[in-house]
Amino acid sequence: MPTALAVRRSFTVLAVSAIVSAGVVGVAEATPPGIPSADTAKTQLAALRVQPDGSSTGYSRDKFPHWSDQGNSCNTREVVLKRDGTNVQQDSSCAAVSGSWFSPYDGATWTAASDVDIDHVVPLAAAWRTGASSWTTAQRQAFANDLSAPQLIAVTDNVNQEKGDKSPDAWKPPAVGYWCTYAKMWTTVKYKYKLTVKSAEKTALTDMLNRC
Repeated sequence: MPTALAVRRSFTVLAVSAIVSAGVVGVAEATPPGIPSADTAKTQLAALRVQPDGSSTGYSRDKFPHWSDQGNSCNTREVVLKRDGTNVQQDSSCAAVSGSWFSPYDGATWTAASDVDIDHVVPLAAAWRTGASSWTTAQRQAFANDLSAPQLIAVTDNVNQEKGDKSPDAWKPPAVGYWCTYAKMWTTVKYKYKLTVKSAEKTALTDMLNRC
């Protein structure tokens, strides 16, 4: 029969194993759908039309209606918070009341939804300058709420605010290890929506994709 010490040691091993397992499961990185391979992204980048950005005249975030109703009392932001978080609990109005969110842009983890922004990978203003100014409001709404492409991702709020409407030649995620993924996401979104790229932007994306 095992001694009391052996039993205690056995329980300790099981407890540590459970904690380690929980830790592995609990660290979830935001992973939007539709991220292409590096080779596919390079092909898409080569197909994009290169030209200087257009004017910001007339731009307003209100021209890209968001966050849209996604059913079950949830809007687009709440759906992404649930998708990108770990152990996210929502109340009856779909607001996230607990959970954790790992921001791949900077490697930070947050336990309050208020510390998390939903980033438009290709910012609304950047889209406006590269083709979206000629879209209908319905097209801009679809772009601003796209849950099928890697256009929306939960990240640290102040990092998202630092990014603003900058393209990759002017801003890249602080976590250099994420540059490859970020470039793949940015490129495929621009490709899907037939948006243009300026020369410096294409160079930056090429350099980032070459890290893959």
